[in-house]
Amino acid sequence: MSTAFSLAPLFRHSVGFDRFNDLFESALRNEAGSSYPPYNVEKHGDDQYRIVIAAAGFQEEDLELQVERGVLTVSGGKREKTPEGVTFLHQGIAQRAFKLSFRLADHIEVQNAGLQNGLLHIDLLRSVPEEAKPKRIPIGGQQRPALEH
Repeated sequence: MSTAFSLAPLFRHSVGFDRFNDLFESALRNEAGSSYPPYNVEKHGDDQYRIVIAAAGFQEEDLELQVERGVLTVSGGKREKTPEGVTFLHQGIAQRAFKLSFRLADHIEVQNAGLQNGLLHIDLLRSVPEEAKPKRIPIGGQQRPALEH
């Protein structure tokens, strides 16, 4: 008897992310080795998504976003300098470097990003061009087919 379980029922209503199943399986196996920093992937409508990354202690200049070949990469590096005249007795707010990658589905575009209250918000929009959208083909009632044998 196999111990694997099917995640197929979870993906019946998911749109937007290519290989969503692979993302979940990767997260379950924790292939990345670390879950730092924590993040959420939110759906705000049929074509609107948001990735929220907990970036406590980071400033805008410490973070970098890049999209290349359908992969969104978010990286952060810790600041080299500590504030002048400050000695940490305990430093619990992690500012270690990180790199997160998200595979984007076809037609997903990064709209904007913002850092507010220690959370990095990345807004995504799915914009399918007209030629890629499904088209309804009418069926002629009494007309004969264009090709005859």
